Amino acid sequence: MLSEQQAREIKKQLINQIETTFPKNKKEFAKQKINSMNSSELEEFLIQNNLIKIGTAKNVPPCIFCLIAQGKIPSYKIGENEEAVAVLEINPISKGHSLIIPKKHINEKETASEKTLALAKEISKLIEQKLKPREVKLALTKVSDHIAINAIPIYRDEPLKSKRKEASPEELEQLQQELIKSEKSKEKKKSPKKRVKKSPSQKVRKKEKIKLPKRIP
Repeated sequence: MLSEQQAREIKKQLINQIETTFPKNKKEFAKQKINSMNSSELEEFLIQNNLIKIGTAKNVPPCIFCLIAQGKIPSYKIGENEEAVAVLEINPISKGHSLIIPKKHINEKETASEKTLALAKEISKLIEQKLKPREVKLALTKVSDHIAINAIPIYRDEPLKSKRKEASPEELEQLQQELIKSEKSKEKKKSPKKRVKKSPSQKVRKKEKIKLPKRIP
């Protein structure tokens, strides 16, 4: 059986997806249906839609972070590598508040991989460059015994325990596009220039000046 906290978090994610993908004439009905479900009904809904496996659902409640990392619950993704995914927090402390979630279910800080920590630092730099906070603080959180890393932009005096505010799907989608666009434009600038074919005589004259490009990490 889902806990109350798990049910609330799953409903928020599903309603956000309804807001961004459903036709206007079907949004209210779908949201009312999700909100009216109790924990047992919500669990059955997840099973029927292949969001959790029947074999484990009755004994072990589904992990919210695992479902997000596996793409089984829609999210606003802003980064990813082999071992972790970065998504916007739907109830942020401040603008750009993000979660870096290990793809593997882990429950201790020490087990977070170097690539997970590297993605957290990468997302922090992205937020600093694009949103211009005074700093970005990293802090651990745990849901369903699965740790994740918060990347929280600090603009004025937001403490880590500041009251959270629910962000609208429109705000999250716009922010996602802003951050993704920033990453794509950065990659475009790094892409190598097209080589112009030169005659054999030109190659001889320029040979001493040719240098190998630096490796991109």
